[in-house]
Amino acid sequence: MNKYLNKQSLVKDISLNLLAEGKSIRIKAHGYSMYPSIKPGSLVLIEPLIIKGKPVAGEIIAIRRESGLIVHRLSRVIVKNGVMSYVARGDSNAYADNPVKLEKIVGRVIRAETTGENQIFADIRINIRPKYFLNRISVIGLILWGKMKRLIQGRS
Repeated sequence: MNKYLNKQSLVKDISLNLLAEGKSIRIKAHGYSMYPSIKPGSLVLIEPLIIKGKPVAGEIIAIRRESGLIVHRLSRVIVKNGVMSYVARGDSNAYADNPVKLEKIVGRVIRAETTGENQIFADIRINIRPKYFLNRISVIGLILWGKMKRLIQGRS
């Protein structure tokens, strides 16, 4: 295993342990799955679920995955045969994530801060009806615009 993966694994383990101990953590957002609510480069403050209890639809939650944490909005709670499952989805994702049990949800986003990399404030309010399609189109446009800018700069 290379050094980068070892460091990434260590940071993931420390973050999960802090949340399990009831401490909040701050991580840097990567990717566009939560655009426009959370932009890449934003610093996201995550508090453990034990502080305010179970998440509700519309909240942005942190889910433990093999690769680390993923931050998506809780879109619905499913109760089947007395068992609760939680379905999350990125605000600009085409599809919802697979349902997870409560044990996989390690926290909720309570704040997102701007950085020098991203000056636009995040909107982490509860939203039970994100505009998934429009958000996805916006992300595609941003990516295409960035590629065009790089092409134009390369010709100059």
